Amino acid sequence: MLIILLLLSLMNSAECYRLLGLSGKASFEEVKFAYRGLARKYHPDVSSGDQRAKDKFIEVTIAYKWLLNTVPREMNQRQTVSTHQAGYRNSAANVSGKQAKQAVQVQVNPSLSPLEQQLKASSYQQLQQFLKTQKFPRAIALVESLAQRMSRDPEVIQWQAIVYQQWGRFLIRDHQIDKARIYLRKALQTDPHNRSLWAEVEKDFHCIEKIT
Repeated sequence: MLIILLLLSLMNSAECYRLLGLSGKASFEEVKFAYRGLARKYHPDVSSGDQRAKDKFIEVTIAYKWLLNTVPREMNQRQTVSTHQAGYRNSAANVSGKQAKQAVQVQVNPSLSPLEQQLKASSYQQLQQFLKTQKFPRAIALVESLAQRMSRDPEVIQWQAIVYQQWGRFLIRDHQIDKARIYLRKALQTDPHNRSLWAEVEKDFHCIEKIT
């Protein structure tokens, strides 16, 4: 690990872009998207015991942090809110339809085709409506289909986890406890590194403990 850190301390921006699989002309959104994909792939929780994967995770993380401090200021200003807590709160509120009157804002994924990006945006609107009217089975079918087609889109993965969690919370209120547990666990399995999701699911399990 010390060797890796020493090498990375000598890096330049070009090397950081290379580690993330990007060209030097990549936008900030592309940098962020590339890092998320690599972090999910090489995270120690996913590749337990694999030292090479652990080293790779360290490399891409440091390269990403390097680029955060070196990309042009105007590029940084285009960064959307990306902390897990803010991301979860905003997405949960939007997906559940509490802000349905506001303009729908779906992150642009450079790896998606224009048609797929349009499909993502329209699916998001439909997903809001399904959850607003508590049509959870239809919401789940929609988001699972979307996730199957766009399996590497971090925003879609977040939506999928939120839908599972919202459905689990509804099932608790409906006293379907065993089924609620299943979907709450699925939410965590879908987006395991989302700390705010874990906090919300923990609240749901505390509620279950009080009921049972």
